[in-house]
Amino acid sequence: MRLDDFDPNDVDVEDQRGGGGFQLPIGGGGFPLGGGRLGCGSIALLLILAVVFKVNPLSLLGGMPAQAPTQPGQPGTGAYEQTGPAAGGGAASCRVDAASLESCNALSSLNKTWKPLLGDAGVAFARPKLVFYAQAGRSGCGSAQSAMGPFYCPADNGIYLDTDFYRQLEQQLGASGQFARDYVIAHEYGHHIQNLVGLSDKVHRAQEANPRAANALSVRLELQADCYAGVWAARNRDRLEPGDMESGLNAAHQIGDDALQRGAGENPNEASFTHGSSAQRMAWLKKGLDSGDLNACDTFADLRN
Repeated sequence: MRLDDFDPNDVDVEDQRGGGGFQLPIGGGGFPLGGGRLGCGSIALLLILAVVFKVNPLSLLGGMPAQAPTQPGQPGTGAYEQTGPAAGGGAASCRVDAASLESCNALSSLNKTWKPLLGDAGVAFARPKLVFYAQAGRSGCGSAQSAMGPFYCPADNGIYLDTDFYRQLEQQLGASGQFARDYVIAHEYGHHIQNLVGLSDKVHRAQEANPRAANALSVRLELQADCYAGVWAARNRDRLEPGDMESGLNAAHQIGDDALQRGAGENPNEASFTHGSSAQRMAWLKKGLDSGDLNACDTFADLRN
């Protein structure tokens, strides 16, 4: 995807890399999941821990001390290698490495795309911040750990990213290509849109009122965020390059709950899904890509009928 270089005046960036990020109990503004709470909108289901980071998923749900990922602090390679934060953070942190620059370029494009879209819908726009961290950091929803995967925290409007996830996405999950990485940011941005329109709070309350429906409601949120990612790409269709759509759809397939469960050596259990099956994630991303219309992304429509 051919994205313009980011506008420093159009991105809000915080850099926690090299800042001695500390551990906090997982809590705050996330949705309940099992015995603990995670920041809303993590693109990676907890089972990714077993697949990629070789840790016990229960360690992030409370009741057990968290285990460190295998070979903690091991740097990435090439575009994914982290060299430390730029002095003072801010937009300068976008130029720390190629992965950071790519993420900021996507963020800038997302801001420019969604501001008029929400304005047309009568929704006040506010930019999210992109927070870089390495291995561990802090968020308004509790601790940020690389084993959680990228996530959105509604408490502070932050998209949290350990850019080494991109290497894991490619090498462990088989999702390669720039658009696969852009999809990561665009999906989390979709959760920001849900927060701005008040949907996240409504779903959170519904989950608390009916815990048995919590997972099913989470799936609907995640699929809508996938669709919103597709809407962004469709609105920038002139920037897409051959193979981009296939790259994004493959990424959606690889992070489906059933694919992750199979990768962890488990039989897929639909009742435990929180992000949707591979087929569902691909279908909703494609719906956004095909339509370019945020109104086509109503994954809750049948509940109102």
